[in-house]
Amino acid sequence: MSDTGWLEDFPDEWRELRADFLCYPYRETVSPERFEGRLVAHYSIPQVQETGGPLIEPADDIDSAKLLIRKPTLLVSKLNPRKKTICIAEPQGDFPTLASGEFVPIQSDQFDQRYAFYLWASEKVTDRLSAIVQSATRSHQRVNPDDILKLPWKWPPLATQKRIAAFLDKKIAQIDALIGKKQTLLDRLVEKRQAIITQAVTKGLNLAAPMKDSGIEWLGQIPAHWEVVPLRRMATTVVTGRTPPAAAGDFFTDGTIPWFTPGDFSGDIVLGGAEKFLTEDAFTEGLAVRYPTNVVLLVGIGATLGKVALAPSECSSNQQINAIAVSDIDDPTYLTLFLQAFRDEVRMVASGNTLPILNQDKTKSILIARPPRLEQQQISSYAAATDREIELLTSRIRTSIGLLTERRSALITAAVTGQIEGLQ
Repeated sequence: MSDTGWLEDFPDEWRELRADFLCYPYRETVSPERFEGRLVAHYSIPQVQETGGPLIEPADDIDSAKLLIRKPTLLVSKLNPRKKTICIAEPQGDFPTLASGEFVPIQSDQFDQRYAFYLWASEKVTDRLSAIVQSATRSHQRVNPDDILKLPWKWPPLATQKRIAAFLDKKIAQIDALIGKKQTLLDRLVEKRQAIITQAVTKGLNLAAPMKDSGIEWLGQIPAHWEVVPLRRMATTVVTGRTPPAAAGDFFTDGTIPWFTPGDFSGDIVLGGAEKFLTEDAFTEGLAVRYPTNVVLLVGIGATLGKVALAPSECSSNQQINAIAVSDIDDPTYLTLFLQAFRDEVRMVASGNTLPILNQDKTKSILIARPPRLEQQQISSYAAATDREIELLTSRIRTSIGLLTERRSALITAAVTGQIEGLQ
């Protein structure tokens, strides 16, 4: 890649030098077996992306060689530079400290480590590394470690580096605190929605209605005119999906009927688009199950057990999902809301001595608080209005977080390139 224009607009007095001329070689690799039976502090790629720090975990759970961290070390990930997976790894007390081999370790006594952290996290460096990745696929981009270590840069004097780092430490902490508060608001909106829906599907919308004991500990009191019934009383059928065998032919190319898997469930009341679509041949040959519009899909096995959503159109699913066709005297959206509100209790129905599973019989046995159909529809409409209101607030907060994130990135880039008055 040509360096033409790469180092323009820096202060003239800053010194142009490749980063590796200021770094010293460091890469000590160890096998986790060396720490068998002990807890270690592990800077993995996912953990740094999530928290910025390490996870304390058993060395026995780590299955590949790692970098050994003996002193504070700047770690720059070789993978997907756009994600900016960068941190300063610190030895964690009595815990041996390890880091993924996908990190490039950087140590130096000739530049300020905090300034270097912000430098590699800047949009300017991210753009450069993203332009020279070795993989064409966006999700599996990898940078040559030499391109990270041999980064050309104009370096300010050490005192200026420290001043820039101190400025950014303060400003970025302020921005991150604002982002954290807004993220907390998002979390509270999720909790608020769940509380509103749970209240509606257990107490109804008329708070003055006489109540009675449901006889179920987790359900508590319900309106006196409601009943508690097993799901089979609300369903005309409960069927389990199928996956057409690959040997039988290609039933997905040019398909038109949505075919859902547990990975398609997002937590929304109504399912969005499926990733795969079946052809009509899959149904005519008896290799798939066709569901009607407004069927309630309930995940019956695996990590997503108990997830539920309404299918808005004719569709199908794989064998991990039970499809519940709701009777004409009940509202499918209400049933979906109730099952979402009590997912933990639904999962308990699946408990067993082996793999927990909601087969058809267990699905039919799930207990439901059942109001009259008109009230079910009113609760569904109330939930939809609540979702619209919360989604509007959520959208505004996310927009604000996006603007703050952009401001954060722009501030880092401006500071490390000497564009902020008074820091040069």
